[in-house]
Amino acid sequence: MNTTLPPPKKLWPWLAMALILILTIILLRSQGRLWICACGQVYLWVGDIWSSDNSQHLFDPYAFTHLLHGVVFFWLLAWLLPQIPLLWRLSMAVGIEAAWEVLENSSIIINRYREATASLGYEGDAIINSVGDILIMAFGFILAYKLGFRRSLILFIVVELILVFWIRDSLLLSILMLIYPIEAIKQWQLALAP
Repeated sequence: MNTTLPPPKKLWPWLAMALILILTIILLRSQGRLWICACGQVYLWVGDIWSSDNSQHLFDPYAFTHLLHGVVFFWLLAWLLPQIPLLWRLSMAVGIEAAWEVLENSSIIINRYREATASLGYEGDAIINSVGDILIMAFGFILAYKLGFRRSLILFIVVELILVFWIRDSLLLSILMLIYPIEAIKQWQLALAP
């Protein structure tokens, strides 16, 4: 007779998220993504978006766009699936973000970034950066839950504005430039390049 008990209900979503992360890492590695920066260094933060270190370390200014992914995923999943427990919705958000990380690091999206946006030298993310993006998205999801809709909407707007003034890019600008590039915006962004 088997006397082992299944894990508590709240453990299953955490296991799902761990499996999603492991699968994402395997898929990114199969795409040829490096574990860490080719420079051999590992930094917690790199603030220069024009540097070859951008997207190669744990966090960079674009981490804030992934924070906003979490906010948006919380809103959408709370609206579409309010009956699903919060931890399962977080697991779904992790799955969506992980799928984006794999797609974002595909040659088709890397080439699209190079041709349509100011990210002319973009070569894709190091795995450590993709994992950081997924973690910061999860933080944004939890933050939106804690803040509620109105305050998380204010957070979204404030972060978007800060990013526009700081790096001349943001989540909404990135989406626009990927889908419908506007040359004037690209030139405005490139004016900051060294």
